[in-house]
Amino acid sequence: MTAVICNPIDLPYRFQELTIGPFYRRVVREGADPSVIHYRGRFYLFVSMSGGFWHSTDLKNWDFVATPTLPNYDYAPDVRIIDDQMVVCASHPTKTGNFFRTSDPLGGQWEEIKGALKIWDPNLFQDDDGRVYLYWGCSDKTPIQGVELDRTTFQPIGDPVAFIQGDNKTHGWERRGRDFNPDNDKRSIFLKPFVSANPFIEGAWMTKHNGRYYLQYSAPGTELHTYSDGYYTADSPLGPFTYAPSSPFSSKPGGFMPAAGHGSTFQDEHGNWWHIATMRISKAFMFERRIGFFPAGFDDDGVLFCNQEFADYPMTIPDGPADPWSLSAKAMLLNPGAPTIASSSDPEHGPELAVDEDATTWWVAADANPGQWVQTELTAGSTISSIQVNIAEHELQPTVKRSRKETTMTALWQRHINQTEPATPFVVQVSNDRSDWTTLYDSRATGESRSHVFIELDEPAEYRYVRVTGYAQPYGGRFAVSGLRVFGHGNGEAPAAVTAKALRTGPMDARVSWTAVPGVQGYNLRYGTAADKLYSSWQLDARTSHDLGALNAGQEYWVAVDSFNENGITRGEAVRVQ
Repeated sequence: MTAVICNPIDLPYRFQELTIGPFYRRVVREGADPSVIHYRGRFYLFVSMSGGFWHSTDLKNWDFVATPTLPNYDYAPDVRIIDDQMVVCASHPTKTGNFFRTSDPLGGQWEEIKGALKIWDPNLFQDDDGRVYLYWGCSDKTPIQGVELDRTTFQPIGDPVAFIQGDNKTHGWERRGRDFNPDNDKRSIFLKPFVSANPFIEGAWMTKHNGRYYLQYSAPGTELHTYSDGYYTADSPLGPFTYAPSSPFSSKPGGFMPAAGHGSTFQDEHGNWWHIATMRISKAFMFERRIGFFPAGFDDDGVLFCNQEFADYPMTIPDGPADPWSLSAKAMLLNPGAPTIASSSDPEHGPELAVDEDATTWWVAADANPGQWVQTELTAGSTISSIQVNIAEHELQPTVKRSRKETTMTALWQRHINQTEPATPFVVQVSNDRSDWTTLYDSRATGESRSHVFIELDEPAEYRYVRVTGYAQPYGGRFAVSGLRVFGHGNGEAPAAVTAKALRTGPMDARVSWTAVPGVQGYNLRYGTAADKLYSSWQLDARTSHDLGALNAGQEYWVAVDSFNENGITRGEAVRVQ
């Protein structure tokens, strides 16, 4: 039976108490740098700062297993299958990276194998001939490297080889700044001292397909909405590697929750390819991030791609082989900018922010009293099929007192993970008259710690109002909703088609423009290296032009602009960038 999911994936992302220097303390959730494998009939998902791993049989429902014997709070945990055993390694800034091996991950018995290298963002890979390789790197100065390892002892064989260095002079998508424009680098005061103008090249992941080696990497920075994944290819696992001009193959700079970098590419039991990657909020802290799944694949020319069109709308997980381009946008958003009211509101966080399609803004109740609610109104005749509720962590303060030593500049960056996963109780209801309410979701009795709940109706139905009511929140926080997103279909027609024109304005830039059509919510800009390879997309609001800064110098491009609203999507015709 097929399943439906909606990005960001609804996991109980772990709370952490964060201290940055002597003055800034916050509680945030974090989950990033995902690695997924399919092992003995089950998917295993490892995520930074999670304290364990999740497992699933359907890519929708995930169960958590704590792993106290692993380096479970190190960053970028990597999981691969080596000689039919699961092997895990992770990043640490000062320690040598060890490896942990098991044939029974649910049983909790792991064999530790001493490593010999200090590694950051590691990735293991076993070739068809049984030889094992390690790739790693996370820096704005040094490249991604690789080396062969002994398949039993995991000790290096030979010297490391350098592969991928940042190149923001010819790779437009590696440039920092708003929309890949380095002139619009709006980093906060907390980020500028730590991040250079160069891209961070990180997140290596190796995939072999039809005898070719695809070494994937991410840039330009995890806190950016332009965080993306590109790749190089080679005929051998240690290169030499050649840049793929279709990079980035995973990029989601638009929509409710943007970014799609530092991930892993894997197959399900039906042979379908998937890419899982890091999405970003980065409001309270640069590492405030989430996880997203995307259909992926290789075309007949061996080009690696992701389908990230409307990638935070409902999407199908098939129960058999499927065309990756058939899985997205199974329902449309019904309430962007819709009339919205609340029981009370913080003066700077009104109810309209719950429906503005921006994960970095949110409605906040005026106080922490239980029973605060936010309510959105739909157009008459709208048919609801699903609802996504995104809970925000608004100015949550740590409850544990820290010593003076811990809160000085010498302890610049402190994390204290909350092991208990405090509950986030709320109720979701629908109505046609605001008097008779039907409850679709109620977590008050379950103790669930969920912040991106996706609710499917048993059958699509017409409703006029959707309300979310919150109760006592973790850390005494006020109830806050960044996205009350209602999906289904409207009662009208999809908008008319548009024809775009595109002009190159620089080696890595193009201005794309089109004529507005009535009744749109927005436009979906698709682009790629040929008219039939428009694999990248950028979801936009109801504007009539966009400066596309993600291009590779010297590469020909084609673009198309689709129009969309609550009734559907109308494809635009591909045109060549002049």
